[in-house]
Order: sequence, then structure tokens, then C-alpha cells
Amino acid sequence: MSTTEIQKSTGLVVDVEDAERIRQFVYREARLLDDWQFDQWLECYHPDAEFWMPAWDVDDTLTKDPQNDISLIWYPNRSGLEDRVFRIKTDRSAATSIPEPRTEHNIGGIEFLERRDDQVEIRFSWTTHYYRYHETLTYYGHSFYTLDIAGDSPLILGKKVILKNDRVHHLIDIYMI
Repeated sequence: MSTTEIQKSTGLVVDVEDAERIRQFVYREARLLDDWQFDQWLECYHPDAEFWMPAWDVDDTLTKDPQNDISLIWYPNRSGLEDRVFRIKTDRSAATSIPEPRTEHNIGGIEFLERRDDQVEIRFSWTTHYYRYHETLTYYGHSFYTLDIAGDSPLILGKKVILKNDRVHHLIDIYMI
């Protein structure tokens, strides 16, 4: 029985090897944020990758359209992320200044939702501990990624972050989620 036949008969979206490669990629992306290795972190993203964190609307539902509704973060492609990283690295960010904040991302429950050729949809839960000015805050939620797994390392084609916190104490930034 071929790998494809096994996947179809068992309901697996990806084989064991691809699943582990994707898991390691997700862990690495989080570590790069924690280690402030933003240039390497940007390499995880395809040039056309959309990065979106919708807001919670007044009726406790998520906004649906980043171009017409309020979003906490929205970049239609990687150039927005590149600009964000530039601002962080040059202290031109209201969310980041001396002393640099410290974060620790915890990833769990990676689920493989769908595969279309070399594109895989995943979902996972995350918690980020954020320390700055003698205070520790916790942010939590889940993320949806569309990954291109054709190359040596996966690339993020799309990232949707669902922040579950009801209250955000500071300006939120890419390294906090």
C-alpha cells in the first residue's frame, strides 16, 4: 500500500515525515521570535504571505475581512512584516524600546487540517509569556497557517492569529503572539 493510500484509508492529512517536519518548523518559528532573530524569522514567510490577527467585534465575534473590518494586525504580504521588523530593530516601534521585552512561546496541539498538493493547512494553540518592566503578562490563542511544503523547509503562505485575551495591557506586536 502506498503512502497516499495509507493517508486516505486512515484519514491522515500528511505522512509522519511531513508532520514532523512541519512541527519542527512551527517550533523554530516561535524560537526565532523568542531569540529576537527577526531576519531568520522573516525567511519563514513567502513574499506574498498574508499575516492577519482579526479583532473581536462588539458582539463577541471575530471580524471577517481585514480590508474592511478592524484588525489587531494585518499585513497583506511579507513587506509589511519586513517594515515591522525594521521598526523593532531601529527602536522606531511604540511597542518596543529599551529594555527589550522577553518572550517565551509555548506551542501545542498541532493539527493538520487539509492538504492540497504541496499546501498544508494547520491549526495549533499557543501561549506566550511576555516580560517587561518587572511584569509578566500572558497572551494565548490559536493560529491557522497555510504552508508550502514543496521546498527543503516549509514556508508560510498565510497566518491567521486568534488572540483569546479579553484585555490587552500594552500595544501588541508580532513577537508577543
